[in-house]
Amino acid sequence: MKQNELIQLLPGVFQRTMRSDSMLAGVLAAMEALHEPSEAVLANLDAYFDPYRAPNYFVPFLAYWVDLGWLVTIPDPERSPGSAVSPPFPSGIARLRNLIANAAHLSRWRGTAYGLCQFLEIATGLTGFTVDEHLHPFHLHIRAPHQSERYRVLIEQIIQSEKPAYVTYKVIFE
Repeated sequence: MKQNELIQLLPGVFQRTMRSDSMLAGVLAAMEALHEPSEAVLANLDAYFDPYRAPNYFVPFLAYWVDLGWLVTIPDPERSPGSAVSPPFPSGIARLRNLIANAAHLSRWRGTAYGLCQFLEIATGLTGFTVDEHLHPFHLHIRAPHQSERYRVLIEQIIQSEKPAYVTYKVIFE
């Protein structure tokens, strides 16, 4: 709120005696300055709910809303038990934004070969993931493009989360 708007909220006696060099004017100026950050956020509130427009620091919070918090939090052994930190997403914030935007579609296909391939492709930005599920019962061979080996930890984390619980797997980088 601007100073002139704040004055309108004061009792009439304060409004009539208001001077620009008074202590009250200083207090109102400080109030105006304290309200500015909140008003800036409220003016663009809709951007916080869009993964493509949200500020970078807010994107991990959005990931929790769509049940992808496990991708952005790792345990921190240096801090108290149960505490966690948000490391940078291995393939970049843009990939995390894409995962959040596609979360509903991905959850529909969770536990399927198609869903796993889609998840891996969106998370890494690479294509060419395939799942062989008929070689051995209850075992998956996931073939990944050789460029994706730098994301090995991320890929294994995704597979662990998205595969059916009773299935084992092996990742082959080709």
